[in-house]
Amino acid sequence: MQRKHFYLSTLLLFSTVVFSQETQTNPFSFKWDNGFKLTSQDQQFALQFGGRIMVDHAYIFQNNSLTENYGPLVSKSGTEFRRARMFMAGDIYENTHFKFQVDFSGNKTSIKDMFIGFSNLPVVGKVLIGQFKEPFRLSSLNSSKYTTFMEVAQNEAFAQSYNNGIMLLNNFLNNRLSAQLSSFRNANNNSDDAFADDGYIVTGRITGLALKNTEKNHLLHLGVGYSYRKPESKEYQIAAKPSANLAPKYINTGTLKNVDEIKLINFETAYVYNSFSFQGEFLKATVNTDIDALNFSNYYGEVSYFLTGESKNYKGSYDGFGRVKPNRNFSGKNKGAGAWEIALRYSNTDLTDKTIFGGKQNDIALGLNWYLNPVTRFMINHIWVDIENEGTANILQGRLQVDF
Repeated sequence: MQRKHFYLSTLLLFSTVVFSQETQTNPFSFKWDNGFKLTSQDQQFALQFGGRIMVDHAYIFQNNSLTENYGPLVSKSGTEFRRARMFMAGDIYENTHFKFQVDFSGNKTSIKDMFIGFSNLPVVGKVLIGQFKEPFRLSSLNSSKYTTFMEVAQNEAFAQSYNNGIMLLNNFLNNRLSAQLSSFRNANNNSDDAFADDGYIVTGRITGLALKNTEKNHLLHLGVGYSYRKPESKEYQIAAKPSANLAPKYINTGTLKNVDEIKLINFETAYVYNSFSFQGEFLKATVNTDIDALNFSNYYGEVSYFLTGESKNYKGSYDGFGRVKPNRNFSGKNKGAGAWEIALRYSNTDLTDKTIFGGKQNDIALGLNWYLNPVTRFMINHIWVDIENEGTANILQGRLQVDF
């Protein structure tokens, strides 16, 4: 806790000193642009700060077969603050960047983004040093503020999203081709502990825009990512929930022992045409132990459509999709209806191979999203879960969120 307080105090002091030294010669403009932004007139300095609050409630129903195989539910309904985050980010002298983001949900404090970056570098383009998202899986790179469903597909269970290390990233061909290459300390595979140390990871990703027509809101994104993971503990585990954070983990490989290396490969695609969008990924994990090679996988496909005419906002290769702005905000002087989106997703996760019987899970998720304005959203998801040869479950959940 003292280390986190030290980082936060140092960053606040540093930013205050920098901006105070520039006040007389570089007046700053302060504005609201779906978040608070402070920018110098010469564009050499910028500071942004904000946060997000997500309140979830879920009802979970499982059939008798699941109850017999996994035991009764601890709770058939629940409420949680899924995320409660604050962040500060900035640009210094045009080519130096930083971000610091902390999450307070779950009665604990955890660091998410905490990095310093440098841009406009010869050949490599941009470098990030610190803790940030691994360049792997489009679903995980999309910010939780802008996801189509309340939870991403189960490919997130194969490796943590955030890690501590260094990354090189660059865009080519007028941003039509992008590449990222990174190296991390292995934060206990599925842990969010920024300071854990369990071997090393090398992760890379290449994406391209096969189609890009901004005027017609038409694009096709294709990509492939690869991650090589060498755990010092020689352990690895995959445990996946259905598409609800309050649900139990029905499928689980258990802790795999004597693991020499883990190889993850992921194929991704996203397509947008006006109000329609599609996103899909296929992930395969090869776990090499001193006895055998085990293979596990996940794939999903999701479609969405805006009934009110809006379109997905593609930010870039590493950032994925961004904020949706309703054509007419709900109520207010325009007396609009906000933006309404319907979505459907199918996901399949297979954690059974050879002597490991982790289970097979199929999910169907139906979603309805109501964007009251660019920073406020209400979500409803209904999930049908089928655990092969074990039983079925139904989950109804909702979320109210504000982000800025």
